[in-house]
This record gives sequence, C-alpha cells and structure tokens, in this order.
Amino acid sequence: MAEEKQFRHIVEQHAFGVCTAIGDKLNISVGRIRMYFIYASFLTFGSPVILYLILAFFLNLRAYIRERDRSVWDL
Repeated sequence: MAEEKQFRHIVEQHAFGVCTAIGDKLNISVGRIRMYFIYASFLTFGSPVILYLILAFFLNLRAYIRERDRSVWDL
C-alpha cells in the first residue's frame, strides 16, 4: 500500500497534477478523470493533450506566483 502511494506521488509530481487539481475542484475521483482523458484522447486523436498542457502551464504558473509572493515574515 505504501509503495502504491509513493508511486502515485511520483506520477503526480511528474505529470503536472492536472487531473488531481480537476478532481479536487470538482470532487470527482482522479482515476475516473484520467480514464475519461484517455478515452477522449483516443476518440479525438490526441487533441485533449493540448488542453492538458495548457492547464499544466497555468497550474505551474499559479504555483510559481504563490511561491514568489511570499515575504520574509511568512516563513
């Protein structure tokens, strides 16, 4: 069980966490979102990958802005 959580953490860290962010916002299982993403990618010949990369860019930008806005007193 611990190995599965560690593997999931590694995958989320390297896969931008887009599906996790969507699942947390909409309160939907992350596995279900990934499954729908894979199905949509096969049915539309990969066009959801572009949407995924755009969302990943904005999530990383948001994290960067939050990290940068910290002041010395927030530590």
